[in-house]
Amino acid sequence: MEPYMPPEAPMPRPIQDLRAPYLDRTAPGLGKPRALLWRLATFLPAFATTLALVAAFTDWFAMGGLTGFEIALITLIALTFFWISLSVSTVTVGLIRRLLTAPPRDAAPGPAMDVALLVPCYNEVPWDVFGNACAMLEALDAHPTHHRYTLFILSDTRDPALAEQEMRAFATLRARLPDTIRIHYRRRDMNTDRKVGNLAQWVEHWGGAYDAMLVLDADSLMSGDAIVALSDELSADPSAGLIQSFPQLFGAETVFARVQQFASAIYGAVLAEGLATWSDREGNYWGHNAIMRTAAFASCAGLPKIRPFLGRGTGPGALILSHDFVEAGLLRRAGWGVRFSPRIKGSYEEVPATLIDYVVRDQRWCQGNLQHLKLLAAKGFHGVSRFHMFHGAMSYLLSPAWFALLTAWALIGTGAEQNVIRYFSGLNPQVQWPEMNAVHSTALLVFMYGMLLAPKALGAAAIGSMGLRVADLGGPVRFIASFVTEMFLSILYAPILMVQQTKAVARTVLGWTVDWKPQARAGGSYSLWALVKFHWLESLAGIGLIAGMAGGIVSLWLLPIAASLALAVPLSALSGLRLTRFAATARALGTPEVYAAPAIIRAAKAHRAELRETLGNLPEAAE
Repeated sequence: MEPYMPPEAPMPRPIQDLRAPYLDRTAPGLGKPRALLWRLATFLPAFATTLALVAAFTDWFAMGGLTGFEIALITLIALTFFWISLSVSTVTVGLIRRLLTAPPRDAAPGPAMDVALLVPCYNEVPWDVFGNACAMLEALDAHPTHHRYTLFILSDTRDPALAEQEMRAFATLRARLPDTIRIHYRRRDMNTDRKVGNLAQWVEHWGGAYDAMLVLDADSLMSGDAIVALSDELSADPSAGLIQSFPQLFGAETVFARVQQFASAIYGAVLAEGLATWSDREGNYWGHNAIMRTAAFASCAGLPKIRPFLGRGTGPGALILSHDFVEAGLLRRAGWGVRFSPRIKGSYEEVPATLIDYVVRDQRWCQGNLQHLKLLAAKGFHGVSRFHMFHGAMSYLLSPAWFALLTAWALIGTGAEQNVIRYFSGLNPQVQWPEMNAVHSTALLVFMYGMLLAPKALGAAAIGSMGLRVADLGGPVRFIASFVTEMFLSILYAPILMVQQTKAVARTVLGWTVDWKPQARAGGSYSLWALVKFHWLESLAGIGLIAGMAGGIVSLWLLPIAASLALAVPLSALSGLRLTRFAATARALGTPEVYAAPAIIRAAKAHRAELRETLGNLPEAAE
């Protein structure tokens, strides 16, 4: 019996069989597809643009007859460029949809629901978790709604000292909040199956008392308006099993965090609109800041264990690590709609503070997303659900593809592949027709770089249609400065991230597992030696490329990439520079959350500060 939990309300949660399709007889049905034209408008231009680029390169290389090396190079170009084109198409569709449709009216009130707000945590900073919870509960208490809310802190914390601070924070909130606000706390004896097991245990023991569950992360924050809006949408749409909000980033204080926060605010909104448009009721789940029907989730989304990646290992099977994509797919295959609702404002999450913290998190996500390749042939998944899982895996596999493409292109740029492959005949078009080479390479490179930057340019141009004003971003001068700075820093960090993701893919393929440790949300403090150890491969690769340019065996157009890699250590140190330490930079790369923080963010920060003063410092082992 859990002392701080309500009476149990058990709910069965059968484990799904991925070898057989499944249909939930209680799902009301989704009717005919609604997004076919939007999907054609998204995917056909992406395919057409990619085919046009492949044709251009084929025509270029075919002057002396295609070699196996050139065919492989063209394949890499097609593989990498399609996803760039798809991003541009998605942003374009999002912009068109936003311009063509009026702002949605509030959902008509559906039946009142009992909604559980679930906050799983694992060795997190207690005052941050409970401070956010306090702010959300107070916002809901002040918001008129016919729904009833209960918040659960579901702790998997292993550190006894941290667990004791969690208990004190819970007692503080219980004493501070009125009796009408319902908050509970449970700590598992064993954190079996990590977050999946944490939520599963709640569903099996208490899920029967709640119509819906709104899953949050330890760093999630949602305004009362956003929580009620999500609840109203789910209540008003009986076919929806899950509705995902679009979490904006907040709390960024370092260079790297501000880059991510600015990019999400400016470019992410229109991309999210496009994704919601073509995915429609076959949307995705990002693991937090989403509401779902408890009964549908319990009956349709019980995750089985699977064989480890590439079939390595024996035993009962491996936990599905990136569970959210798979749970969305299971809900959709059972007949429930999975929607993405990016126009609901007031949904937030925090962001890794430094480049190293981001990479460490990315290594875990890579391991989980590559697992999805084993699930693509599972029975019953909708085609769009399979695409979401494939896209998640490709987001990491593209890094080694880009790495191979850039390596090959560096050699071609100087004709050095003659010494590496064969090219003894002198038919390399880069060498044989230098004038045509200059025209082709310049035009094609300008086109490719233009496509890479197009989503950013479209997002910046569309901020008005996304509900942002330039004044919310510090005015025209500061916005332009932030836009240029973000683009410049993103270009600098991209090669480093490419190498790190390539390493993560290689480790996963080789069967090296990554421990899923708590995220260093405030940012780690790294010595020079730690930075060198972490980035030695990028540094050596950059120095090697520059040496190759000096020797004439590497193309000079790779100089920006080589410089970024060679400077990986100082760039990583720069990523953790705390902008808020200096008045001149405190609002650099500012978003509305920086210039005029919403009430929910101000309340959360105030509650965090109060709880920190009450609880004292973190235990030494947890710092």
